[in-house]
Amino acid sequence: MANIHPTAIVDPQAQLADSVTVGAFTTIGPNVRIGEGTTIGAHCVIEGHTTIGCDNHIYQFASLGADPQDKKYKGEPTQLIIGDRNTIREFTTFNTGTVQDKSLTQVGNDNWIMAYVHVAHDCIIGDHNVIANSVQFAGHVTVGNFTLIGGISGIHQFVRIGDFAMLGFQTRLSQDLPPFVMAAGNPAEAQNVHQEGPRRRGFSPERLSVLKQMYKLLYRKGLTLEASKTEIAALRGQNPGAEVDIDNMLTFLADANRGIVR
Repeated sequence: MANIHPTAIVDPQAQLADSVTVGAFTTIGPNVRIGEGTTIGAHCVIEGHTTIGCDNHIYQFASLGADPQDKKYKGEPTQLIIGDRNTIREFTTFNTGTVQDKSLTQVGNDNWIMAYVHVAHDCIIGDHNVIANSVQFAGHVTVGNFTLIGGISGIHQFVRIGDFAMLGFQTRLSQDLPPFVMAAGNPAEAQNVHQEGPRRRGFSPERLSVLKQMYKLLYRKGLTLEASKTEIAALRGQNPGAEVDIDNMLTFLADANRGIVR
């Protein structure tokens, strides 16, 4: 049996694994499923069609699975899905999706999500991201993997943030931020290539050099976006380990409907 505090209210239809821990005065609704090893703190509300994976640590006062803050929402059974091994700190709010998109808000695995973060409807957040205090994601935002997002930053709806991108403190991001790029400001401006995160993940010096070249082609050569894409594609063959990074960048740029931070 799950370890449920006697003051918690857990609907009989909720599905909790045996090793789940639920803190005092927490409320869990009927359409919630929670996997092995997950710890829920005190005074949390987990509702809606919400699925939470294994070994997550959800701190006190989190609100997960509430209705989307979208006037078009009419009570449809949309979802929130959270993966494994995430740390979700105090006063975070994750809403379910809307039928205008994929009816899904999703958070991946191994994310470190600090206090007061809001993940709005239809956001898709990948794996291994560090999201600092009071970051606010509007609806339909997509975040890749291994990103660093500075505190008190606001992300406009439909914006995408690429893998290994880094966003500085108190940044307003209203256009797509490509992979491996550091940006900051209000509005956001590109600052430099983000090397420290890739370096910590074992990128070789040669591979890091290709990241620098891609950044220069996007931001330092005065090229149009189309010309930059052509020059980035020409980097193929320099280093076999960097082929995946070049493909990552070109795939991201090909879908930059909102434009990119420049």
